[in-house]
Amino acid sequence: MPGDEIARFEEKLVQHAPDAIVYADIGGIIRYWNTGAERLFGFSALEAVGRTLDLIIPENLQARHWSGYNEVMLTGRSRYATDQLLAVPALRKDGTRISVELTIVPIQDEDGQMRGLGAIIRDVTQRFEELKRLRAEVKGR
Repeated sequence: MPGDEIARFEEKLVQHAPDAIVYADIGGIIRYWNTGAERLFGFSALEAVGRTLDLIIPENLQARHWSGYNEVMLTGRSRYATDQLLAVPALRKDGTRISVELTIVPIQDEDGQMRGLGAIIRDVTQRFEELKRLRAEVKGR
């Protein structure tokens, strides 16, 4: 594929992927929000871009999130590997708490300085609830 065609393919793939794809800059401000993020979280790109990640982070987890996020921005290193799947709670626009799994991708400039983090996020609420139910059932026997 010629370069322009690849760039268009990549743009369409990222924009229209079924999973949420989000990019936040060094300050934790959302700069990219695809249609998958719109479906998952309920916020349009216009509502999300320009706001902090607090938009989707439960209040009781925000301090811990920002501590880790700021450490990654300062050091360029995360305690989570790029290919590691993280499971965390998140918030939808209507206030519903959901379970998500995500991978993070550190974004650096050509000099190796951190510019932000990208994340690919999937709703796993049904699976999480089913596992909880099965555990409770087994424990009750």
